[in-house]
This record gives sequence, structure tokens and C-alpha cells, in this order.
Amino acid sequence: MESEIKLAVLIDGDNIPSAYVKEMMEEIAKYGNPTIKRIYGDWTKPTLTKWKNLLLENAITPIQQYGYTTGKNATDSAMIIDAMDILYSEKVNGFCLVSSDSDFTKLATRLREAGMNVIGIGEKKTPEPFIVACDRFIYIEILRNRSKETESSIAPDKTDKKSGVDKITPKVIKLISTTISDLADDDGWAFLGDVGSLLQKKQPNFDSRNYGFEKLTPLINSIGKYEIDQRESYKGKFKLIYVRNKRR
Repeated sequence: MESEIKLAVLIDGDNIPSAYVKEMMEEIAKYGNPTIKRIYGDWTKPTLTKWKNLLLENAITPIQQYGYTTGKNATDSAMIIDAMDILYSEKVNGFCLVSSDSDFTKLATRLREAGMNVIGIGEKKTPEPFIVACDRFIYIEILRNRSKETESSIAPDKTDKKSGVDKITPKVIKLISTTISDLADDDGWAFLGDVGSLLQKKQPNFDSRNYGFEKLTPLINSIGKYEIDQRESYKGKFKLIYVRNKRR
């Protein structure tokens, strides 16, 4: 039996909105068991008041960090020091760094060098260097849209659930097409699971939900440039999906 993936979740309280913490923790649970959950900030400041009730509900430990100097973010330093302490304790297999701050780019890089799986969560304003330093990067806006979809099913007069969805650009199509080509067999077919994995490695923030689709299959199908083939798996227990670029 494969050993359980244990994650350390470290949240930059000064840089992340509190509104979708429940959805955020549910998302993190998909990738492992968050055995360590800490949030960093100066809890004497009124700006962090909204977090306080949510911490108990989600079993997140607040770490107090005073701002010693105006204009300097002591929270970042405390979070980085704790991350390295946790790394050397060898109690986890991966980290989830929740911030939109590029100051954590070096930390993400260092943790990956140590063999840790690093998941980043932040807003779409997050600088590119921090995004690409992670194995996977998830936008909070995705979780926000999902929360709105749930509300819409209860109250249909809510705002359009597609708001904030990214457009499928020629750049995205080229990324998908070249990835399929990279993995294709002699007939041009590639296993969709492998395509998804390679897309994630090439672009850590690639996520079908950014474009309004829960899964990769409907996203690819919507573009109209690919053929999709469902095949019986070994012993026929489930379907295997293969995809290839349409031939001209």
C-alpha cells in the first residue's frame, strides 16, 4: 500500500484573502493529508480579524509575528524559517505554500531541490517566478468560482458562474498540441493521463478549471482540434482515454 502523503500547509496571512479558506483546505486535501497547518501574521492588526473565527473551524494554528520595521515583511521570514525547520524534521512529504508573494520563490525552489513536492496557492496576480518554482500552482479564483457555482444552484439569480474564466488562447492550444506530439505513438495517439501530467510539468499553473472545465477531457473536446478515443482498460474495469492532433 502506498504511504500517505503528508503536507505542511503554510499560509501568508498578510497576502491571502480569508473568504475561501474552506474551499482551499478541501482542494489541498486532494493532494495529501495536511498534518501541519499554520498561518503567519501580526494578529494585533485589525486587517487579520476575519481570519480568527476561521482558524478554529479549520484547525489552523496562528503564528504571531510582529512587524519589527515599517515597510519590511517579518511574516515572510518567519514562514521561511519554519518551512526549513519542518523540512529537516522529515515529518512531511510535501509543502503547500499559500501566498501571492514572489518572496517565496527561493523557498519553493529550495524545497523542491530537497525532494519535496511543492504546491502553490495564490491569486492570479502572483508573479510568474513563484508559479514556475512550484510543482503545481492553483489560483484562488478557481475556488471562488466553484463556491459561486454552489451558491447558484441554491439561488439561480446569482451572478454568472463563468465570470473570471480565462480564454483558450492560441498559446494554450499550441501547448496542448505540442504536448500530445511529445507523447504520441507512431499513430499519433497519446494517453490523456500522461498528457495532463506533462502539461503540469511544463506549466505548473495549467488547470482545466481556469478555462471553465472541471476536467481535461471536456476542455480538449471543446477546442475541436483533437481526436478522442476511449479504450477498454485491462480487464475492462474502466475506460482509458487517448487523444491525438487532428490530421490535416
